[in-house]
Amino acid sequence: MTVAIDRATGKRRGDRAPRPGPGQRLKHSYQKHWYAYAMIAPVALVLGVIVLYPLVYGFYLTLTDADSLNSARTIGVNEIEATYKFIGIDNYADILWGETAYDRFWSHFIWTIVWTAACVALHYGIGLGLALLLNQKLRGRTFYRLVLILPWAVPTFVTVFGWRFMLADAGIINSGLDFLGLPTPAWLEDSFWQRFAAIMVNTWCGVPFMMVSLLGGLQSIDSTLYEAAEMDGASAWQRFRHVTLPGLRSVSSTVVLLGIIWTFNQFAIIFLLFGNTAPDAQILVTWAYQLGFGQQPREFAESAAYGMLLLAILIVFTSFYRRWLNRNDQQLAI
Repeated sequence: MTVAIDRATGKRRGDRAPRPGPGQRLKHSYQKHWYAYAMIAPVALVLGVIVLYPLVYGFYLTLTDADSLNSARTIGVNEIEATYKFIGIDNYADILWGETAYDRFWSHFIWTIVWTAACVALHYGIGLGLALLLNQKLRGRTFYRLVLILPWAVPTFVTVFGWRFMLADAGIINSGLDFLGLPTPAWLEDSFWQRFAAIMVNTWCGVPFMMVSLLGGLQSIDSTLYEAAEMDGASAWQRFRHVTLPGLRSVSSTVVLLGIIWTFNQFAIIFLLFGNTAPDAQILVTWAYQLGFGQQPREFAESAAYGMLLLAILIVFTSFYRRWLNRNDQQLAI
């Protein structure tokens, strides 16, 4: 076997050059893409100030016993220094395994899971049904699309306040039920009906986004697939199952993930609908707000710990969700 050697370098021909170190790779990347780095630098700086710094500071607060009594504050001309101390992971231990862990965390966590699953299922089911209807050739289709997207276009606080007035004891909903001789639930007072009302209002607000997204996905499916399936004798259900649903797979996976994240952290609807009057209807994010700003003393450290737990739950869920989707995609490819 003959090995060719480069006389100038003394290296054998065909040998791979040693891989450059991280510093050299970073320098080469900067020299090659300096314009792109310059363009994204302002955005990165703003995100660092608005997102990264509060996140790091919030995590630090979770390791202390900070509240409104021992935090730094100014009263008149007097500046009072912070006196809170470092306590490690005691806040997390108290939230997850303390004596009141079920009442303060796990009960709200279970309700948050139920709330998220119910709302996203209704969003997707109703949104898909409306998208299928609007994808058909019918008279006034543009008008129907405009009307159905209005709940999403109207500001959330306006929508929620409107529902609050309608759900009141003397509101239009109970008045209509009373006129029909039906029971009139205490929508804003009873725990069960508070939760039912919260799901109903969030469904009203969330269906238009799902409908528009799925309608776009339906319009991107090749019509020849339906024609071929119909020629093969496929029924309407079979066309929906084997053509529509696979064609919507990429859109559905994205909008469902976004819907879960948004609903899990949906603060405005619960807070504006009930305020602090519905402890059993509070999801984790509104309960964290209640601890940090809705009571005295305000528990800054525990509220921040709830925020970190929410972030961790969503990161873990998103990771498993994406892996599950990738695994299914690989199985379909096979």
